[in-house]
Amino acid sequence: MINGPSRRALFAGTLAGLALPAAVPTALPAAAEATDRRGSLPRRPNILLILADDLGWGEIGSNGQRLIRTPNLDRLAAEGVQFKTAYSGAPLCAPSRCSLLTGLHAGHSTVRDNPEGGPQHSLTDADLTFAELLQMAGYRTGCIGKWGFGPEEADQASHPNVRGFDEFFGYIGHKHAHQYFPTYLWHNGQKVQLNGSSYAPHLFRQRAVEFINAGSDKPFLLYYASILPHAPSVVPGDAGPYEDEPWSGPNRRHAAQVARLDTDVAALIRALRDAGVAKDTLVLFTSDNGPHREKGVTPWLFDSNGPYRADKRDVYEGGIRVPMIAWSPGLRPRVERQPVAFWDVLPTFADLAGVPAPANLDGLSFRGLLTGEGAPRHDHLIWNRPRKAQAVRRGRWKVVRFAPNIAGAGPEGRVELYDLTRDPGESRDLAAARPQITRELVELLDRSIGDDPRTPYGLRSELAGDQIVVSLHNGSTVPWRNVRLRLDGRRRAQAHTVARLDPGMAVSVGFPVPSSGRATARADFEAGGRTHVFRRAHRDTQRPDTVSLLSN
Repeated sequence: MINGPSRRALFAGTLAGLALPAAVPTALPAAAEATDRRGSLPRRPNILLILADDLGWGEIGSNGQRLIRTPNLDRLAAEGVQFKTAYSGAPLCAPSRCSLLTGLHAGHSTVRDNPEGGPQHSLTDADLTFAELLQMAGYRTGCIGKWGFGPEEADQASHPNVRGFDEFFGYIGHKHAHQYFPTYLWHNGQKVQLNGSSYAPHLFRQRAVEFINAGSDKPFLLYYASILPHAPSVVPGDAGPYEDEPWSGPNRRHAAQVARLDTDVAALIRALRDAGVAKDTLVLFTSDNGPHREKGVTPWLFDSNGPYRADKRDVYEGGIRVPMIAWSPGLRPRVERQPVAFWDVLPTFADLAGVPAPANLDGLSFRGLLTGEGAPRHDHLIWNRPRKAQAVRRGRWKVVRFAPNIAGAGPEGRVELYDLTRDPGESRDLAAARPQITRELVELLDRSIGDDPRTPYGLRSELAGDQIVVSLHNGSTVPWRNVRLRLDGRRRAQAHTVARLDPGMAVSVGFPVPSSGRATARADFEAGGRTHVFRRAHRDTQRPDTVSLLSN
C-alpha cells in the first residue's frame, strides 16, 4: 500500500505544476536552526539521500569550485559534516548504485559494470537493499529519479517496488535517464505518458516535495536520485547566469545543470523545514562517480576533479572520489577525513534505524563519524571494473591494475602503486621502487574479488498447496531470541515460538490459507537489546510470493 496521494492526484498535481518556470531560484532560509554542539542525531531519523549523477568532487564550492556557484550545498557543508575522503562504489553508474544500495563493493556485488551495449543489468532476489532494511524498521520509503537497473517491466525482481520502495517515480533503466524531456516515466508499475516537453528534474523535485509533505506517523526514507548533471547538457531555456560566459555551449549548460542541482537541494531542505521535520531528518548528499567529459563538456575547465587524477570510468581518484555532505540540525559542523565508501551506506542506515545489520557485508557503519564519536576503519577498499581495471587502497597505499591491452597496458597488463599521502594526484608510480608492497596489495585485491558472500535475511512467505509457509532467516551477526512466527488475517493463526535463532539459521512454519485470501506474515523477536516486529503482507495467495519483510 502506497502512503500518500493517489496516482491520479499525484499526476494532477505534478503536471499542473509545469505551468511554473522550470528552474525557479531557490535559497536556503537565512536563519539556521540551532546546532547541538554534542553532535547528536535524532532516534530513527527521517533520511533524505540525494544522489547526483556524474558530479565531480571539485564541482561544489566547499571543495574549491570557483566558476560554478553552489551556495546551498556550500551552506549544508558549512553546517554539517564534510567527508573529504568519500568514495563511490565504482567509476560508473550501475555498479556504483548497486554498491550504494546493497552494502557490497563491486568485487562482490550483483552488478559490477555498466551494460555497454548489452541488456541492462538487474538486481535479483538475492539482493537486500537499504530500502528493504528501512521498510523493516517501519519506514515509509520512496525512490524518485533514476533507478538504473533493468528490465523496464513491472513485477520483476529488480523493480524498485520489489526492492523495498513503497513508491517509485522516475526512470528504470539508465539509458532512458539520458532523456531530460522524456515521453514517459514510470510511476510504480505503470508507464506514465508525457508529451516530451516536461523537464524531468522539475517533475522529480515537485514529487519529492509532495513525498516529504505526505504526513505519516512513520519516519521516511527518500532516495532522491537526480539525473543532474549527466550528459547531455540540457536545461530549460538558456544557461542563466552562465549564458554570457566565454565557454562552449555544452560547458555553459553544464554549469547551469550544477546550479539547478544546487537549487533542487535547497527546495528539498526548505520542504523539510516547512513540513516541520527538518530537526528529525538526516540529509546525505553525494554523487555516483567522478565528473564526465561527454558531448562537449571539458571538466578541466572547471577543475571538476579537484586535485585528483582522471574522471568518470577511471579507478584513479578522480573517477571514484566524490563529494559527500551529511546535514542535520543536531550535527556539529566538522570536516571528516577518515575514508568512507558507498558500501558503508547500508550498514549506516541499518544502524540509524535500529535494524540488525546483515552479515558478510563489505561496509561498516559510519554513524559515529556523523556525531564525532568515531567509527571502525576499513582495512582496505576495493574497486572492480571486470576485464578493464581494478584498484585497492590500504592506508596510504593504492594499487591500480589494468587488464591486458586496456588504457595503454601491454599484453601482460600493468600494475601501478601510489602513495596517496604524499601524492594524492597519483603522478608518481612507485611499483618498481616498492615491489613488496605492490605484491601484497595485488594479492589482497585478488582475494577480495569473488562470489556474493551474503546469506538470506528476513521474512519470506510462499504459497505451498493449502498452506502459506512463513520463513524467517537470521542473516545477521547476532542471535535472535524469543522468535514468534504467525499469520495475521481475519482470524489470527496460532503463533509458533522458537527460543533462539542463531546467525545463518532459518525457521519455517506452515499456516492454513485464510478464507479471505488476505494475510500478513509476522515475526517478533529480540536482538541487540531491542524487540523487533517484522511484517510482510501476503497479498496474493494464488501464486508464490517470496519477498523481504516489512517491519516496525
